[in-house]
Amino acid sequence: MRFARPLIERRTWRRWAHLVVGGALLMPFWFFALSLTTLLPTDNVAVVLVLSLLVVPTAATFVTGLVPTVRLLEGSLARELLKGPAADLTPGSARSWESRVRAASWFTLHLSAGVVVSGLSLTVPPLAVVMILAPAVSWDTRFLASWGWQPAWPQWPVPLIGLASMAALLALIVGTGALLARLAPRFLGPSAAERLAEMESRAVKLAERNRLARELHDSVGHALSVVTLQAGAAGRVLDSDPAFAREALGAIEESARAALEDLDHVLGLLREDPSRPAPQATLGDLGRLLEQTRIAGVELDAEIDPEVRRVPAAVSREAYRIVQEGLTNALRHAGKVPVRLRLGVVDERLEIEMSNPLGDPHGAGAGHGGGRGLGGVRERVTVLRGAMTAGPDGNEWRFRVSLPLRSGT
Repeated sequence: MRFARPLIERRTWRRWAHLVVGGALLMPFWFFALSLTTLLPTDNVAVVLVLSLLVVPTAATFVTGLVPTVRLLEGSLARELLKGPAADLTPGSARSWESRVRAASWFTLHLSAGVVVSGLSLTVPPLAVVMILAPAVSWDTRFLASWGWQPAWPQWPVPLIGLASMAALLALIVGTGALLARLAPRFLGPSAAERLAEMESRAVKLAERNRLARELHDSVGHALSVVTLQAGAAGRVLDSDPAFAREALGAIEESARAALEDLDHVLGLLREDPSRPAPQATLGDLGRLLEQTRIAGVELDAEIDPEVRRVPAAVSREAYRIVQEGLTNALRHAGKVPVRLRLGVVDERLEIEMSNPLGDPHGAGAGHGGGRGLGGVRERVTVLRGAMTAGPDGNEWRFRVSLPLRSGT
């Protein structure tokens, strides 16, 4: 049963179809070669046959394989029919001469192997059937004699030879198909330059996805944290202090609107829509951020150096997000605890320091690395070639970031 398995596997006949297609594709090249060799000034049959059946068709197929589109067509055909290792091929036109030569070599190999298998597929099965039936029919003597069979020889081996020829043909189909499936990635796969370009493209896409994830986490995540606390504070004083409740509701509306703008921008980037303006929150917008945090019920002691106004725009935008994430981290892990913020410029570096009482919830969060938010902050700091520390310091959670105002400082 093990030996009969290739007969019922779809993969075997898919690969056989791939080989038959190759044999069919070689026919025009043979006709071209036969037409061309009739013009040769020689009557040597061996020379004519070698040229018309081997040399000219092989040269013609190789030259045709240098066409860039051949790699695309052969890659698609190999991926769909050969399967196995060839199933991972990404079809594409050849972009370099190295890829063209490999594709041309594959095209020649495919057509050469295909014509051999196709020819044998046409001749071996009828011959095998005749050999299997030969001892049981009346014309067996004439048939066997035409092949040089002597009357004194026993005829019982003839059916066995017919069965063996069919088995050999099946083995040839399976073996050739498996060999082509294994070789296809080497001939039709990406070149070293294409693999490098693909890796660079993936790295760019991954970096963009990470940046979008940071933007969503820092902007929308902070807004939701603040809105949650603001809504809770407004609900508790709705009857006793309507003025504060109205102020909190106004802050909720402003926070939600800003989050929607950030979300709209990120979705525009995902859709590759250049018409979406990018939010440009900088340290100049820090006052609104701090006020929203205070309305949420956080006792915030902020000391902002006026020198931060001269911070370069790129550093200012990242610093705003870093401060935003620091406040979000405090709200999420410690709740409405007093937060102390210091922001200033010292020796051509922007220094950010934030601290708040540790508390049990915050300590548990700190034990797990501060969550995704601090990971995003660390990425921003690394891009700007800055330094960052975050962790428990006595009874407080302390968060420090130092960013150079200019590259190389």
